Amino acid sequence: MENTTHKKAFVYRLYPTRAQEAALTRILDLTRELYNAALQERRDAWRKAGKSVTVYEQMRLLGEVKAVTSSHP
Repeated sequence: MENTTHKKAFVYRLYPTRAQEAALTRILDLTRELYNAALQERRDAWRKAGKSVTVYEQMRLLGEVKAVTSSHP
């Protein structure tokens, strides 16, 4: 018997208010900045030290970064 996998996709249309749209844009911008900073860190580690930094190592350290940044106004 053949195993087949079917994927379903759902599309939701959002109609945010201006305030919600601004908040969503801010979240998107912060997420993009975080991703780009993490990617740059991995590139720099490889170029400078030949060391591979994994995404999982970065995620583990992210909690510490959040704690430091949230304690500063």
